[in-house]
Amino acid sequence: MNDFTFWSPTRFVFGRGVTDRVGEELAKLGYKNVLIVYGGGSVVRCGTLDRVKASLDGAGIAHVELGGVRPNPEVSSVRAGIELAREHDVDLILPVGGGSTMDAAKAIALGARYDGDVWDFYAKRAVPQDRIPVACVVTIPASGSEASDSAVISNDELHLKSGCNTDLNRPVAAFMDPELTFTLPPYQTAAGITDMISHIMERFFSGAPAVPVTDNIACGMIRAVMDAAGRVMEDPNDYDARANIMWVGTLAHNGLAGIGLKTPGAGRDGDWSCHGLEHELSAFDTSITHGAGLAVIFPAWMRYVWREHPERFLEFGGQVFGIEPIDPAIDDLSEIDEEITPERAIEDAVEATIDELQDFFVSLGMPRTLGELGITADDIDTLLAGLKINKGERFGTFRTLTLDDARAIYESAL
Repeated sequence: MNDFTFWSPTRFVFGRGVTDRVGEELAKLGYKNVLIVYGGGSVVRCGTLDRVKASLDGAGIAHVELGGVRPNPEVSSVRAGIELAREHDVDLILPVGGGSTMDAAKAIALGARYDGDVWDFYAKRAVPQDRIPVACVVTIPASGSEASDSAVISNDELHLKSGCNTDLNRPVAAFMDPELTFTLPPYQTAAGITDMISHIMERFFSGAPAVPVTDNIACGMIRAVMDAAGRVMEDPNDYDARANIMWVGTLAHNGLAGIGLKTPGAGRDGDWSCHGLEHELSAFDTSITHGAGLAVIFPAWMRYVWREHPERFLEFGGQVFGIEPIDPAIDDLSEIDEEITPERAIEDAVEATIDELQDFFVSLGMPRTLGELGITADDIDTLLAGLKINKGERFGTFRTLTLDDARAIYESAL
């Protein structure tokens, strides 16, 4: 087990009806004047925003609003939020929504305490030193932003999508009501499930040796969310399934699934190549849902790199799917015409594991190829240009990748 520091300061308020307790809980924590950040779609139509505002009013907490934050939030809305936060001297930023809203709120919180332009943090020109606290009302379980140290925003002018990781990003509180997710469309639910599984896998396939405690936690969470996924697709109002999905989304990205797996010298507890490759897709076309892009990229990356550490794939396949390599000493091979060498047995088991994972994503309605997302071979040069800026010439800890490797992965996913 490698050395680690694990810090998760977020207060989680989880369960039915907690949306109506937001004001009460925030008042207990001493907050008096908040900036509400939201997208403007379902949180308005379903009445969630009105419930939150009524709760704040009932607790005597003043509030101003920034609406219209889009998926893959753009830096211009962040800058507008910074101006509002400063003008009204708010003491808390309160996003109501999913990962995009929460990430925009985190960027506002950092930028409001910084004299320069907030994009400096995402361009790695500056390191955050202070922030306004953030609390989240989660309506879409996916990103895990309600407990993570990360936030990702886009810059349309530069055609870039970039992240900023700092413990200052970790919210002070998260309000999580699974009933708010009953009305999520199946595609959004599926993309969220794919995203949270990807957060776990980025850490599992870090390049570090096995850590049995962490590996069992990680694979157990994946099995739990896969089981819940089937149930929620059949019955969108299955509270227990929705609750399990929501809680896995949080634990998948607060650092728990990466304890002891951080590769020495790496900046984060995981590989994060797949997220980097996908961010270029949704920067290129902001209509591409992050989870949908990951459903294509992750299996393509796996097929390209698995030989670097096949033992990690065998562990993953055994724990998640019950897939084990054929053992000629004990397995019946009477119906197999060719010789099964140990090397061939490992390859077959790993390929079967990747196939099972990709088939699961597709069964939820996720795409199998980049072509289904509208990406063509002609777009790859543009993707690589952004990747070079965000990830550099060489990146990854499971296997160090070059831009030529990235091109090959994109091409294999078309």
